[in-house]
Amino acid sequence: MLVLEEVYKSKKAENSEQFNLRIHRGLSWLKKAVILQSDLDLKFISLWIALNAIHPQSVKTNNDEQDFSQFFNSLVRLDREQKIQHIVWDRYHDAIARLIESPYTFQNFWDDQNQKINQKVWKQAFLAEKKQVSEARQAQDTICLLRIVFQRLLTLQHQLILGGATYNSSMNRKLLQDGCNILIAVIPASMHIILENPQNFDFDTPFYPLLQVS
Repeated sequence: MLVLEEVYKSKKAENSEQFNLRIHRGLSWLKKAVILQSDLDLKFISLWIALNAIHPQSVKTNNDEQDFSQFFNSLVRLDREQKIQHIVWDRYHDAIARLIESPYTFQNFWDDQNQKINQKVWKQAFLAEKKQVSEARQAQDTICLLRIVFQRLLTLQHQLILGGATYNSSMNRKLLQDGCNILIAVIPASMHIILENPQNFDFDTPFYPLLQVS
């Protein structure tokens, strides 16, 4: 974390105000997440806010999956040190496997519970995704696997933010811990890549820019 902050400060004068604002906001929530050791619910939420701060988004699009897919495509392409590949294929291989193998992080499972689809449909979709995962692993397709992982993390995020979980509940603790571990590895790695390639990530003005309040 200290190294990441030092890199940010050393490059701050070279980058635009809007770029620096995104990184500053992301770092503030990442630092908060780091000190929330045992509070998994608030840790996960803080990490998700940090991620939202650094990736391009608009409250108008409401298409997180597409936004994340494009974002990670850029990150992996520019990841010369293969930081993200190491996280996905080595460091958190087991955590990612647990997240993907669980039906409780699969949105179609919950759509069945809410009678939006039937059991046959969600199970077919689950098996189809397992095939995708197998193919991604064989091809070492980092972007494909990340897309699937973040679909699962989105479901966890929705459960928390939309009031679909009790605070500090014993349910899904392991999955939430895995989610936190993945995020707290991916987000700093992403920030390093962004700071090394500001020209590729200096997006439009943040949707909520910093304003002086009179």
